[in-house]
Amino acid sequence: MTSETNEKKSPFVIEWRDGFKIGIAQVDMEHRHLFTLVRALNLQTVDSTVEELLEYVVTHFTNEQDLMEKSGYPAFEQHLKLHEEFGAQVADFLGNGGAWDEERVQELRRFLNKWLIGHIMTHDLRFGKWHAAHGTSSPSVTPPAPQKTVGFFARLFGRKS
Repeated sequence: MTSETNEKKSPFVIEWRDGFKIGIAQVDMEHRHLFTLVRALNLQTVDSTVEELLEYVVTHFTNEQDLMEKSGYPAFEQHLKLHEEFGAQVADFLGNGGAWDEERVQELRRFLNKWLIGHIMTHDLRFGKWHAAHGTSSPSVTPPAPQKTVGFFARLFGRKS
């Protein structure tokens, strides 16, 4: 019973691996940072870490979508829908939960890691291969200019370059 208790309490942490690279330096750097933020989730700092994570997700999605759109990626619209679905899932998770406790933090971490890995290793990797095959040489994407403070979901769904 003690080992079961210890297993439940140990944090669910997935580290960045080079195997997650899609071959676009800016995107790979941003993915790596997302893993760092997910790893930083803990009960003591959950509110501020979630806020930082959501802001960075918006930055990353904006950069990635700009790169896809500018390079003429044929699956851009489908990829955009995946980002929107992720936003809806996060909204459901954050809106349907009560107070933060260790179990809820771990549940969020598991969800984010699973989504990140699945998304990177299928959809983002597909874009990376397409980008490499089409010899698209776009300059590295720069983060969007600071904006007035707006809610995460308004920025996620309302931004259009």
